[in-house]
This record gives sequence, C-alpha cells and structure tokens, in this order.
Amino acid sequence: MGTVSNRLDTLLASGVRGLIGPTASGKSALALRVAEAAGAELVSLDSMLVYRGMDVGTAKPTRAERERVRHHLLDLVLPHEDFDVARFQAELVRALEDAERRGARVLFVGGTGFYLKVLLERMFEGPAVDRELRSRIEARCATEGNAALHTELARVDAPSAARIHANDTKRLVRALEVFEQTGRALSAWQTEWSSFGAATAGRPRTLVGLELPVPELDRRIAERTRAMLDAGWADEALAIESAGGFSKTAIQALGYREVLELAHGRATRPETESRIALATRQFARRQRTWYRKFPETTWFAAAEAGRCGARRTLVFEPSSAPWIGTRLRAP
Repeated sequence: MGTVSNRLDTLLASGVRGLIGPTASGKSALALRVAEAAGAELVSLDSMLVYRGMDVGTAKPTRAERERVRHHLLDLVLPHEDFDVARFQAELVRALEDAERRGARVLFVGGTGFYLKVLLERMFEGPAVDRELRSRIEARCATEGNAALHTELARVDAPSAARIHANDTKRLVRALEVFEQTGRALSAWQTEWSSFGAATAGRPRTLVGLELPVPELDRRIAERTRAMLDAGWADEALAIESAGGFSKTAIQALGYREVLELAHGRATRPETESRIALATRQFARRQRTWYRKFPETTWFAAAEAGRCGARRTLVFEPSSAPWIGTRLRAP
C-alpha cells in the first residue's frame, strides 16, 4: 500500500465523519453550523474549491464563513494548474496533520463522489506521475488521434480499453503511462489492489446525507444559478481566462464554459441560465448515483435538518470512540 494511504489510515484511525448530499441541498450551510456546535474544522471534498479565484461559480465559502470555522482544501492552486486525485490525497494528509497538531476534530463535507470513495475505501495510487512521459503520450494523442492510441491500449491492456472510451483522453493517457512505466497493465494492478481491498475493511466512517424532493432541488438549483450570475460569475470567468486561463481539470467546473460564452456575447443571459441549470440538475443526478455506493449513509430530509437550528442540529456524539455515534437532535 502506498505511503500516502498508510498515513491517511493513521490519521483517520478514529473514523471519517462526513456530511454529503447533492449540490444545492444545503449541506455546506449545515456543515458550518455542525462544525461550530462541535468545535470542529471542515475539510472540503469538492474538487473545484481547490482553485483560487473560482469563487462565485463554485459557491466557495465566504471570508466571513471561514472566520467562523477553519476550512481546509480551499484555494490550493491557480485555475491554469491541474489538480488530480493524487494531489488531493497529498493535500489531505497535510490538512489532517495540521488539524492533528492543534488537537482539532474534522468534519468532511462536499459533493465529489470520487473523492469520497478514495477517502473511505482507499485507491490504487499507481506509480508516480512521470510528467515527461505523460506529455509525450498527450502529444501523440494530439498528432495520431485518440483512436490510434486506444487501439494500442487494447493490445496491451484489453480490460482497460474496454472500460475507457477512446474520447476519454485523461484516462487513456494514464493507462498507457502506467503500462510504459511498469511493463504491466493498469487493469492487472487494479485487480490486485481490489483483491487486497476486499480482504481489508475500508476506513471506519459515519456518513450523514441530506436529501430533498427533486422538484425542490430543481427550484434551488435555478435560484442559485440566477444568484450566481447576478453576483458576477461571467466577470469572474473572463478575468480567469485573461489571467492565464483554465486547466483541463478546472474548466470542468459546472457552468464556466457557459458563462464564458455569455461574457463573450455568444449567448444571452436566459440561454446561459437555462443551460447551467440543466447541467447542474444532471450533475445532481450523477451525485445521487454515486452516493448509492455508500449504503451505510443515514439520510435526512434537508428541510428537517434545517429546522433544527444552529444550536440543535446534526451532532456527532461520543460512544466508544470520539464522534462515532450520529443522530439528528429534535428541534
């Protein structure tokens, strides 16, 4: 097992405490109240909050909210930089070590399902990224085309080729990169890792989720999209584009492509609002699918959680170990 996973196992030995839910469900606001009540700190599981300057479009916690509760894994890189799961794990170790030094407890909150899965179940880390090799394979994709490299992958790693679409450049490059570095197929490494994982329990966890009816979630998404556009989202995106642009990972953030079209006059405000709301609803559906991977989650209606107020809200209570028992207090 990689050293990063080993260190995370140690840091998370008492268990992972997490609050999850689809975008616009109100989990961030509730997490803030929970952390204040429990004297805890918040660790983000949102893959887009790591980008400095991407504030309006990611609904990043405000300065006032960060003054109320310490937040981790925000504003780590510039938008033109890539940020992947390996970097996430390394930054997570640093954040947890920082909290540990101060004797602080942490609550995880966010909607990136893959980050949550890595946090709870570990992952095959693979060999360290060889930037020169990766750049060479990416250049081949650009010149020879993804289809040619996908055919090459099928010859050396048929299971990965069957799972990875030819247009999925990022995963295609990684699979070829691992084979060239190790002489062994990525699928073989993953099978071995899965067998190891099946024989070992995932990290202990207590998960609480917020849910609400789809029509209500759709309404919240529409309102939030409108408010974010009113708050200058298009100007923010244009400023980032002018200052160095977006990396391949940063531009995947919901809505930024659409607001750039608005900023350049290639789309109207109503068109932009409609497209972003649609994309966000589709993303929320994918999030709900991801959350099914964690059947141990205790789900509560978002309205019920909201009525509990700042002093009587979701609390993590001690049982045999700190923060293992979880419940909603009555109003």
